[in-house]
Amino acid sequence: MIRLIPALALVALTACTPEIQDELTRDAAKSVVRPIMAERLPGIPAEPATDCVIDNASSRELLTLAADAVTGPTASSVEIVVDIASRPETIRCLATEGLPALLTL
Repeated sequence: MIRLIPALALVALTACTPEIQDELTRDAAKSVVRPIMAERLPGIPAEPATDCVIDNASSRELLTLAADAVTGPTASSVEIVVDIASRPETIRCLATEGLPALLTL
């Protein structure tokens, strides 16, 4: 039965529009990125930091992270998140989105 659930989810996902597929993938990936960001950057609000990582991830990275949503973050997902968070575009996003959110707390 447990193997049937991912298969049914895959069938349901293929029936969705590309926009809905993208939204579902991003939401699943966020559920993996959020706890990693909270652990790695404890002083930065998790939601804006998570959005910065998701917005700067490639499609392949998003799919890999979304797949980890079933089992939870792995060493591989931590490595992917750290890599994305180290990119100049992500750092800029964290500086403009994460830090202002921190200052308003």
